[in-house]
Amino acid sequence: LTEVYSSSPALGRYFRSAQVISFSNESSTAIYQLVFSAPPSTEGFLENSMNPDFIRNILRQNIYDED
Repeated sequence: LTEVYSSSPALGRYFRSAQVISFSNESSTAIYQLVFSAPPSTEGFLENSMNPDFIRNILRQNIYDED
């Protein structure tokens, strides 16, 4: 996760850390926390770049690119 987000052209400069909060071997599920440092009140930044779907799609695209 750290490599994916720190090298992202869209979010790399805002990315600070990634941490796995919990992991389940039974269901192969990981819960993680991403920390970003957002710029002061840039119009539309939080609504667009910090949108959970946008952040999720960066990870999804990285997975597709590796296949």
